[in-house]
Amino acid sequence: MPLSIFGFQALWSPYLMGLITFIIIIYFLMTAKWRQDFKVSEPLKKSEAISFLIAMVSIYIIKGSPIDLMAHIMFTMHMVQMAVLLLFIPIFLIKGIPWWVWKVVIETPVVRVIFKIWTKPIVSTLVFIGLFSIYHLPSVLDFIKLNETLHGIYTFILFVSAVFMYWPLIQKMPNQEQMKPLYKLGYIIANAVLITPACALIIFASSAMYETYTNGEAWLKAMELCVPASTLSGLSLSGPELFTDMKPVEDQQLGGVLMKIIQEIIFGVLIASIFTKWYRSEQKDPDKITADALKAHQAKLELERQHQV
Repeated sequence: MPLSIFGFQALWSPYLMGLITFIIIIYFLMTAKWRQDFKVSEPLKKSEAISFLIAMVSIYIIKGSPIDLMAHIMFTMHMVQMAVLLLFIPIFLIKGIPWWVWKVVIETPVVRVIFKIWTKPIVSTLVFIGLFSIYHLPSVLDFIKLNETLHGIYTFILFVSAVFMYWPLIQKMPNQEQMKPLYKLGYIIANAVLITPACALIIFASSAMYETYTNGEAWLKAMELCVPASTLSGLSLSGPELFTDMKPVEDQQLGGVLMKIIQEIIFGVLIASIFTKWYRSEQKDPDKITADALKAHQAKLELERQHQV
């Protein structure tokens, strides 16, 4: 059965398109025309503008195009949507917003406290993995997908936690401590390992676990998240099997596999990028690096000698 039966609004989300267009306009006004209103600012870099546009276009593709509709029909597309939303887009969003705009946001009294706590590597990792894992418990996912408000709130919180998770890796704020390359590599590997149990639960399940992808009544109710109720009421639908030949358990397992593969690809690219930059920085001036290391070692010995005296 063709997806066109759900109508233009469900397929292309014109309201989301309008919202994203508005955000892009505000972004360029803020970083160009209104830049002088900031106490500290720099000209917008081309790389920042491109990164921000990639983030915005990606959000529309996975939440406003037919992909979002398919994510409510097939669990496979749901997991692809989650992978892009949580593991791909935050990277470009953080890079796309200039540091001096982030500075204004972070220095807001309430936000400052939140960032100080929730961007600590251990905290941000545990919170993100915890929220992701809880969300994909069958009882939780089925419950959330039946309430549009709850689904929107939880998805937003999950996305924000992904931004916090990536922040220690990507942020380049002046006067903020930068994570050392070796620690970054360990941090990425830890995230990859910790997300594995949630994916394994989905991949190795012997039967389909989610009512909103198997039970016709629950599935139809969950479809109201992206299809107007008035449109659904005029259709005669029994379940997702009308749109796919894949068995529910196969759909579920493929979704878990694709989530893990996409995660490994993204994390692999990050590891390669960090390692390459680290190697190049080490090769730029080996004599200076050696001298700095010796100086630090001598300072440590001197400090130990003073304690002994």
